[in-house]
Amino acid sequence: MKNKKIDVLVRAIIETDGKILVCKEKKGKYCFFPGGHVEFGESAEKALAREIKEELGLKVKNCSFIGGSEHLFTEKGKKYHEINLAFQTTVNEIKTESREDHIHFFLFDKKQLIRKTILPEVLKKALLKWFRDKKIFWVSQRVNLWIKER
Repeated sequence: MKNKKIDVLVRAIIETDGKILVCKEKKGKYCFFPGGHVEFGESAEKALAREIKEELGLKVKNCSFIGGSEHLFTEKGKKYHEINLAFQTTVNEIKTESREDHIHFFLFDKKQLIRKTILPEVLKKALLKWFRDKKIFWVSQRVNLWIKER
């Protein structure tokens, strides 16, 4: 197997008036929660603040860890293994105007989330539960993608 790295990502769960901020690549078919990769030597909180600043020009005022997920998938023939760290995040203001040309931002009503394609699915399901019980979570979507290669 060529790609033997695990990507660590941070995800901002930003709520306002019963709505959740999500984003989508302009040419993509699914949505995801704002955030991105943690760089080597960077704390998860600093990575989250950096990503939100880069993507939306917003300042993170507060972030609290709410859970994590493990996700394996194949996209465009490339295999990925991700760890997503989710943080309840407050920002200095809410806006959906992207500073990056390749992504759009949207506010979805929490009730809409169940019907929307938001990936990773395992994280979306854990967050829907978290909205009800506020319990820190860990979920894993272990898919037998690479069994034949071992």
